Order: sequence, then structure tokens, then C-alpha cells
Amino acid sequence: MALDGIVMANITAEMKLRLEGGKIAKIAQPEKDELLFTIKNQKNTWRLLISASASLPLLYFTENNKQSPLTAPNFCMLLRKHIGNGRITRISQPGLERIICIDVEHLDELGDRRTKKLRIEIMGKHSNIIFCNDDDMILDSIKHISAQISSIREVLPGRAYFIPNTVEKKDPLTITEDEFIDIIGGTASPIQKALYLKMTGISPIIAHELCTLASLDGDHSANELTRLELVHLYGMFTLMMEDVKKGNFTPNIIFKNEEPVEFSALPLTCFQGDGYAAKSFDSISSLLEFYYASKNAITRIRQKSVDLRKIVQIALDRNYKKYDLQEKQLKDTEKKDKFKIYGELLNTYGYELTGGEKKLTCLNYYTNEDITIPLNDQLSAKENAQKYFDKYNKSKRTFEAVTEQLKETKQEIDHLESVSSSLDIARLEEDLVQIKEELMEYGYVKHRRSGDKKPKITSKPFHYLTSDGFHIYVGKNNYQNEELTFKMANGNDWWFHAKGMPGSHVIVKSEGKDLSDAAYEEAGALAAYYSKGRENDKVEVDYIQRKQIKKVAGAAPGFVIYHTNFSMVAEPSNSLEEIK
Repeated sequence: MALDGIVMANITAEMKLRLEGGKIAKIAQPEKDELLFTIKNQKNTWRLLISASASLPLLYFTENNKQSPLTAPNFCMLLRKHIGNGRITRISQPGLERIICIDVEHLDELGDRRTKKLRIEIMGKHSNIIFCNDDDMILDSIKHISAQISSIREVLPGRAYFIPNTVEKKDPLTITEDEFIDIIGGTASPIQKALYLKMTGISPIIAHELCTLASLDGDHSANELTRLELVHLYGMFTLMMEDVKKGNFTPNIIFKNEEPVEFSALPLTCFQGDGYAAKSFDSISSLLEFYYASKNAITRIRQKSVDLRKIVQIALDRNYKKYDLQEKQLKDTEKKDKFKIYGELLNTYGYELTGGEKKLTCLNYYTNEDITIPLNDQLSAKENAQKYFDKYNKSKRTFEAVTEQLKETKQEIDHLESVSSSLDIARLEEDLVQIKEELMEYGYVKHRRSGDKKPKITSKPFHYLTSDGFHIYVGKNNYQNEELTFKMANGNDWWFHAKGMPGSHVIVKSEGKDLSDAAYEEAGALAAYYSKGRENDKVEVDYIQRKQIKKVAGAAPGFVIYHTNFSMVAEPSNSLEEIK
């Protein structure tokens, strides 16, 4: 999600606490639309990253430095000239606008005190960083917006700065109950949409949260609400805005199956169950840095795995078609026993034929029922019998060959689906290295050229600790599954796996003790989570002691057989904290 007015209020509060009274020590412009300020205040040094990127506008504190170009851009040089070594006197946010204003006091050429204003606008593709004098006259901006680009507002040196008000929106911090009821209750749009269209700084996710808190259906038309419902909604709205005014922020990220999906400066109760989990942060800056780093990592892994996914999917599609064709061929051989019976009956009753008949009706001594056998009237009874025996033998050979082919094709499909599952749970680039090695070994990816160095394998299995102290290991791919089960696990350790579907081997180290009920449940939840069934509400999981597991001769790594297993039904979850 984008930074809404409430997140900006949280950032403003954090900036006021850390920066007001501080001195600007360094100004850098690492990217064409990005600034990095170093500010010293009360023996602390803070780095503030501001990005006006159209695709990813950002504003947060960071500990990471970034390399700057050898020659500073003009905008950066202007800022250094005017506010380099300046003192930050005030940081403010107009209403709940996605704008932060930094007032900087500095000395001009004559040594007189002057104030300049840096306006940071985080508004999606319209984001900008605008430098103004004390009279709100624009001195320069990181992006120049001419009349040809925008008919609403020019952002050019010499123009007056103002906040555009193209759509009539109310300030959530000052709106009265009567205004709220009139505006929201008079809108035909859904309640959720009415909230973020009529209020400044309210995002769709906050509007959704308000509807959840008020126990209202956000898709219901706002103008159909009763006055009592509108008063109740306003009550929830007021409580939320009181938290914003008082600075009672709770920065948190909502995860779904380990992937960050939303963040907010206030608690979000609208995400419940179905793999959702919330994680709180001490500051909004640490939240934003973590969120976008995680998003970038996931995006990068998906981009890196695109080629491997394509190879696996093409191979799977080819094998699915081959399997369907082989099943049809096998179905065609179902008549083979009938051909054999026809031949035997013709040898038994063929003496009754005089020649030229197109069929023979006789007793089938296998069923004690009459049967009619089609004949070629140009052939004798013996020749017709031999023809049916030939058909039987051909069908029998086809049945045996296709049965073996079906088995091989099914094994290849299972193997490819397991690789696909491994790609789904890969988190790091090194996780992909081992998967690529496996695809190379089985001929799906071209082998390295002679002389090319084999990459170092650094990927390790997931490692968790149960709530009562048992160590759990989860394989990320088939090689790791093989190693966990047949090298790392002892005979009395416990093995878990989702039943009848691709997934990770999960090993619980027993250390000579009986597993607790909690350990069984938590290991089962992990086995369900790291399988193709992770999106299901429930997954059946098999579990058995390691000594009962046998490797399938000639099969791909990680494929095993077992017989005397136990089973449980588990909810896919990885709620345990991972041990790095």
C-alpha cells in the first residue's frame, strides 16, 4: 500500500522527536529523485531518506548510507548552499495531507537569520520535494512540473507554493459529527469508498478497518445507513483520530504466509485467520525499511526464478499431455482379454462353420452365457482365431509397455511438482542455486560448460524450535529433504509430510524423549504449510519415526516409501520463530 495521511502523521511525529533542534550536517542526492540528509541532534546522528520516485515514494530514517555521484545535481547544490549547516526549527503536517514541511533556520550572505521550507509531498506518481522561501515562493524542486504537464499547479522556480484542492475533502482531524453524517450519509458510493473519497489522508485499508470496527459491510451503500449507524461509525472514526492526534501509533505489518501484504501506523483488525499474522515495530521508519526490503527481496526472488519456473512448467505441461495420452492407450488395451476368449472359442466351436459366415454365436464356457463373435467372412475359423490371438498379443504388449511408461511419467510429474513446490518456498537467491543444480542433474537445464566452476551451496534447511524446546528442521528442496531424512535424522526422530502432495520433509529431533502433543501439532502445521496445500484450511499430514522410512530405489532425491504411519489433520501455519 502507499503511505497514507495517518502513516505520514506517524512519520511526522517521529521526525519531530528526533530532528527538531538538530543541525543538517550533510545533504546528498544519490538518485535523481532521492535525497539523503544527515542530521546531528543531541549527540545522535540521523539519516533521513526521502524519495520522490513515481513508482516507490518513500520517507524514513535509515542506518544505511548510499553512494552519491561524483558531481552533485543542481538541486542538491542549491540545498547545500541555503540550508547546509542549517538548524531544523519546526516539522509539521497540514491536517492529514500526505505532506511534511521542514522549516530550516540558516544565516544568509550578510549573516542575518533566514528561514527556508522544504515541502515533502508523498503522493504516488505526483510525489515531489519542493524548496521554498519563508514567503512560500518556490526556489526549486526535485521535479519541475510545467503547465503543459499539469493544469492544476505549476511547480517551477518563482511560482507560489500551494496545496492543490481539486476534490472537496474534509480534514478528518477537525470534522464534526453533523458534517460527517451529512457527507458520508449523502454519498451513494459504498461506505468504504465514501470514507476515503471524502476524507483527506484516509486510505482504502483504513476505511476498511473503520467499517470492520463499526461492524458494517464496507460494500453497502453509504446513503442507506441509518442515523444510528452513522453516529456509531463516527464514534469509531473519532476514536481513531484521537489516537492520531495524541500520537498513539502502533506501526505494524500484516503478513500472509510470510509475505508482507499491508502495513499501517494503527492496528489492523480486518485481517484475521487464513494465514494472516501481524508484526509490530518500535518505529514507523524501521517498519518501512523492513517492509520495502522484504517486498524487494520477494520481487527479486520471483524475477530470478522466472526462468526456472518456466522450464518446470513447460516440462510439466508436456508430461501432463503425455500422461493423458498414455491413459487413453491403456484404456484401449482393456479389450485384450476379450480377443483371447474369441480365439479360444473359435478353436473350440470353429468346426461348426462351413465358410462365409460373418459371425458365430456360441456358449462362452467362462460365463455360461451365449456370446456373438464377429468374423471376417473371407477367412477360415482357424485364421479368424489366429487374428484374434494376434490382437490379444499386441494389446498385451502395449498394456505392459504403456503401464511402465505411465509409471515413469507419473514419477516425472511428481518430481517436477516437488521442484515447483521448492520454487514456491524459496526465499533467498542461494535457495535457487540448489534447485537449478537438481534441474541440471535431471536434464531440464543445460549442464555447465567444461571449465565452469560449480557454485557453492550455502542454502540451509529452515530451523524452528517448538514451544517446548524440540528442534524442527524443514527441507527447502529435494536435496535438502534427502539429506535431512537419511543423513541428519536418527532412527527415533520423527518425520512429517503432507499426505499425497508435494511438500517438504519435516524432521523433529526427539533427543531420546517422547514428543509432546504441542510438538506433534506444530510439526504437522509446518509440514502442511510447506506443501502444495498451504492455501487450504486443513491438510492431512502423515508422520512416522525415521527408522520406518525407506528410499525408493532409482527415484529422484527426497522420494520415500513407508507403510505403518500415523496421520493427523493440520492447519497450515509457520507461527514458530525461525532460528537463523
